[in-house]
Amino acid sequence: MTEAQQFVLVDRPRPQVALVTLNRPERMNSMAFDVMVPLRDVLAELSHDNSVRAVVLTGAGRGFSSGADHKSAGSVPHIDGLTRPTFALRSMEVLDEVILALRKLHQPVIAAVNGAAIGGGLCLALAADIRVAATGAYFRAAGINNGLTASELGLSYLLPRAIGSSRAFEIMLTGRDVDSGEAERIGLVSRTVPEDELLEVCFDMAERIAAFSRPGVELTKRTLWSGLDAGSLEGHMQAEGLGQLFVRLLTANFEEAVAARAQRRPAVFTDDKS
Repeated sequence: MTEAQQFVLVDRPRPQVALVTLNRPERMNSMAFDVMVPLRDVLAELSHDNSVRAVVLTGAGRGFSSGADHKSAGSVPHIDGLTRPTFALRSMEVLDEVILALRKLHQPVIAAVNGAAIGGGLCLALAADIRVAATGAYFRAAGINNGLTASELGLSYLLPRAIGSSRAFEIMLTGRDVDSGEAERIGLVSRTVPEDELLEVCFDMAERIAAFSRPGVELTKRTLWSGLDAGSLEGHMQAEGLGQLFVRLLTANFEEAVAARAQRRPAVFTDDKS
């Protein structure tokens, strides 16, 4: 295992569930390229691992991710011969790819936010499909505090859609911290749990999701995200309808759900029509 690979760990805590841990606790899992490049590659591998039905993303130590690493940014691949402006573009592209990889992953992603989620770390959490926070976690759109814009890695797109425009404007323009209690109240996270229960709660949630129909779950994730991008309600409803018909006509999942409910047993989805 290379040093870079040690910064991103993959475990299988439950059947069909993968745990991805950012593992640079001494830097609060900051988004150095030595961490982000292997994270991008791990996400690509997991997306095509059909034994994985749900992914939990967390950080080692006391931070989820503290965002940009101002002391040791790490190495950007494939930059030989580039001028400084192009190097900057390629660097940003790597980070963009990580955010988009989380969103495009076939499997739902649950962010287990164990501590600070600052700047790009907040973006990582927002790119996940579900966020659960430990009671000691907090969130900050840090760019404005550093003399930059607070808009980075999709933050100005994702945050208003998660919590509404007025709250997003205020949080991004003031650069203040949002603690876990407020994060739950405003919908930034779906729930807050004690730190020692965080991963087990997320594993339980992931295991529940993994028990459902694979195409049902994948299409639900796709339509939820496309709904945030939808230009019109009518167009989005058509996409929803096609997804529902796809699962209804090409699998026996609906019949299995009805039979299981009548027989008072858990449904077993095979994603097959036979």
